[in-house]
Amino acid sequence: MNASERLATIAVQAHGSQAPDTGTAYGRKTGTHDAFLTEVRPGTPCGEFMRRYWHPFALSRDATTTPMEIRLLGEDLILFRDKQGRPGLLHPRCVHRGTSLLYGKCEDDGIRCCYHGWKFDVQGNCLEQPCEPQGGLKRDAARQPWYPVQDQYGLVWAYMGPPEKKPLLPKYDILENLGPDEYIEADDLGRASGGFGKRFITPCNWLQQFENTVDPAHVQILHIRFSGIQFTPDIPDRIEPWTFEYTDVGVKQMVVGHYKDGRRVERTFETRWPGERRTSDPGLAPGPMTLMGFTTAIDDTHHMVFAARKLKRSHDPDKITTLKMAGKRWDQMTPTERRDMPSDYEAQVSQGAITLHSEEHLATTDKGIVMLRRLLRKEIEKVLAGGDPAGVIFDVAQQVIKVEGGNFFTWPDKAASPLGEN
Repeated sequence: MNASERLATIAVQAHGSQAPDTGTAYGRKTGTHDAFLTEVRPGTPCGEFMRRYWHPFALSRDATTTPMEIRLLGEDLILFRDKQGRPGLLHPRCVHRGTSLLYGKCEDDGIRCCYHGWKFDVQGNCLEQPCEPQGGLKRDAARQPWYPVQDQYGLVWAYMGPPEKKPLLPKYDILENLGPDEYIEADDLGRASGGFGKRFITPCNWLQQFENTVDPAHVQILHIRFSGIQFTPDIPDRIEPWTFEYTDVGVKQMVVGHYKDGRRVERTFETRWPGERRTSDPGLAPGPMTLMGFTTAIDDTHHMVFAARKLKRSHDPDKITTLKMAGKRWDQMTPTERRDMPSDYEAQVSQGAITLHSEEHLATTDKGIVMLRRLLRKEIEKVLAGGDPAGVIFDVAQQVIKVEGGNFFTWPDKAASPLGEN
């Protein structure tokens, strides 16, 4: 009899015939998160990696002559648009005496602090110091901290990294070359899901949402079996094993489904740094994808989701990306209904502000998650070593990125295809 068996025997003798319970929560260690992959504040490994890319952080229509508080990659900032239409992103504390520029007034060429009237342009240059002799003889020395911003696809983008490493703002082929009856619709998660109010910020780490794209197993359980069919009733009868592959800047996932009527659909999803999510139309509309999604880290424990898609001017607004359950939008559901029919929001936010990676038990269906994290770690280490991460663009000839993927149907009999193609 070994030592453990002797202890078990003693325990049984001490407590009668009932053996002590095993595997209880008593004495469990406090779980930890992987800070290297998740934390985005200035100076953190992932934060420095993130600062080498452009990030969408607001809708262009929300950038107005009324200053707006913004939090991005753990930094508090002020977004405004001068009366010439140029967006600006400045540090909130006026370099004069620290009053917040949230209370400033936007003018033709910049924003003026409410306290003593110092005015700054969108690049932080001090244009006027009204109470100083000759409008401020040394105003050139009073530079307000700022970040470069651009409008594109109905979104405002910021670059917050080393100036000498600033890449070109990427363009996407599926959002370029609009036809006469096409336009780009930009939204955030709130607007896409029916409108929860301005700037719907999700209270959990960005990676919890970003990983969702390479997690096909949750679709079969969360979105179909557990909560009822949440996207489209046209679901496959059989799904082949998921396949994943590395790309130069992320992970690609392929899913093949078979229908009882003989149809076969190939669906491709992509993730790309820093937060691009290329997902096929959830309603299974056939053809190449027309939507770009972006996960934007607000700070370590909050994120936003933005999207830009090409639409026909005759589209039905209710059929964009609105997720409905039991005939209701998510924002119309009661807490009890959300408990009974959870969506991605409940599944991801309930993991905690930053999930405890030390407590995970990853399995074979998590292959995409493992691949994505492994590649993310590699890219962060590359930046820490002084290199450029994958996907940053410095050559204008490479600025337009080809987007792959979509819903591609084939039929055993070409004549049976309503699209007339195989």
